[in-house]
Amino acid sequence: MLWYEDEIQHLESQRAALTYKPDTLFYGSSSIRQWSNLRGDFKTLQPVNLGFGGSTLAACAWFFDRVTRGYQPDRIIVYAGDNDLADGRHPQEVAISFDYLAKQVKERYNAIPCYFLSLKPSIARWGLVDQFRYTNELIASAMQSNHPDWHWVDIFTPMLNDNGEPDPAYFIADGLHLNEKGYQLWSNILHHALELK
Repeated sequence: MLWYEDEIQHLESQRAALTYKPDTLFYGSSSIRQWSNLRGDFKTLQPVNLGFGGSTLAACAWFFDRVTRGYQPDRIIVYAGDNDLADGRHPQEVAISFDYLAKQVKERYNAIPCYFLSLKPSIARWGLVDQFRYTNELIASAMQSNHPDWHWVDIFTPMLNDNGEPDPAYFIADGLHLNEKGYQLWSNILHHALELK
């Protein structure tokens, strides 16, 4: 986990420099970190971006205490797990990391609403699609059975085209990260999930 240290220290410095009290923590991998218009998309939620590049769900669980220390949010929104599978972890391992993260959230914040964005279907990792689908099933099932404060947000299905494949319209050239249209889709889906106007 040492390779994340610079980014974790940056997030700690960011917290010290904030001039407002965030109501919503957006936490996760580079799909969160690169959401450049996050504050504009969710003005009423007073969000803070706690994404760190390349992070796995395992890393999000590992660094949760450090990254969220000092925050008292009304809700948490998470996207991670994509990189775990790309690194060779099995869906069951990713689900275990989710359980660990969910337990930490419960210990720190008790019962606040949390939202987990499903793993996205990307062009670059379409060869792992069966593992992505299975991981999504495992995490969604874990929420239903053991984590009543967590809400499942499906971004996998809306990102597919009419052929059932990742829609290139939502991605930058690397076929992995989102472009402006992709983030607008995510924003619309989350607005609906959070019942925002």
